Amino acid sequence: MTADAPLLADLMPWSVAPLRLGRAWVTAPDAATLRARWATLTGAEGAARSALFRPTRSRTTDSAVPQLPGGATATGRLSRGAGPCPEPVRITHGPYDRRWLLPDHRLIDAARPELWRVGDGHQIHVLEHSPATDAPAFSALLPDGHSPGGGRPGRIRPLYRRPGGQEPNLAPGLLDHLGGLLGHPVSAEDFLAWTAAVARPSRAGTHVPLTSSPGMWEEGVALGRHALWLHTRGARCAPTPGERPRLPGGRRPYVRAAVPSHGLPESLGYDPAEETLLLGDGRIAPVPVAAWDFRAGGERVLETWFAERTEPAEPHTLEALRPTGWPPAWTSDLLELVTVLALLSALDARRQRLTPDDGPDTTALHHAGVLPPPPASRRPASVLDHQEEGPEGQFALL
Repeated sequence: MTADAPLLADLMPWSVAPLRLGRAWVTAPDAATLRARWATLTGAEGAARSALFRPTRSRTTDSAVPQLPGGATATGRLSRGAGPCPEPVRITHGPYDRRWLLPDHRLIDAARPELWRVGDGHQIHVLEHSPATDAPAFSALLPDGHSPGGGRPGRIRPLYRRPGGQEPNLAPGLLDHLGGLLGHPVSAEDFLAWTAAVARPSRAGTHVPLTSSPGMWEEGVALGRHALWLHTRGARCAPTPGERPRLPGGRRPYVRAAVPSHGLPESLGYDPAEETLLLGDGRIAPVPVAAWDFRAGGERVLETWFAERTEPAEPHTLEALRPTGWPPAWTSDLLELVTVLALLSALDARRQRLTPDDGPDTTALHHAGVLPPPPASRRPASVLDHQEEGPEGQFALL
């Protein structure tokens, strides 16, 4: 049935390419590091500033570019003057990590402004892997689309094409068609929850089997809402407002031995017998084996998370400016990540048992006029209802 199930690329037609940063120093696991890098960059002049910046064909210190939508950063050339440090924003890095980004269009080769225009408290992004070896991930934060394990970055599919949760990014007529089959209205968030529950990766892409059974639909949507709550770290689909993911009492990970604040741990290990994560002399337990072995792109998520915070950078670069000791906030982030991975692992067995095979396949959706989606649905909606500042402080022409 999976081979005949419609592709996510057709059901959610509008997609955006991943961010292309052009320089690694514009993101970091902590905001203080970004402020230190900005101070170092702006404290240098001329050729020294350009060398620290790391120019590319898309961006140099002489590039003139507009502001990112929703931002308030300077638009003058960096070679003339940088202005104050942009306030770092939290983003999703890859499918499961979170980092901070300097939201300045002058620093980023391809920032994908169309994503910034529709990013708000309603948006949920689908992160589709390419090739689709893993099920998609979901993020309430702006995702950078990074692919772990060196794979080719996949596409980013926002749930809504306009701010305020307006105009679902779905094939026109899909929700009405599903509502007619199921006998009750279907919302865009219901469909995304269903996708989170049943999406199946294949070489052709991510397939989304559908159902005409109200009971199976209800089960899948409930399961998927729980998955979306976990993926978004409690920001969307919370069982009760503000509730954050937590493991049951007695299974919650705690710091058994603090990671030394001076220096960075040289290694990350795991003791399966004691269910203990080993960060140098630091100890965190209990950490379920499923959380330790949780993989994305073929790589252990926890090992990738640790490596990106501790691997040495090239000396005398902005990337080399980073904490020399282990910040307590990293431990909090790690405890949250372990919790989410453990709960997602427990959910996966239920996902695999949900195998709908009684819903409309690709052919049936073609006959119903839902597929193929019209070409306009694959392009971003026009949401420019206000002026955006262009290069050198000039307003962009709309």
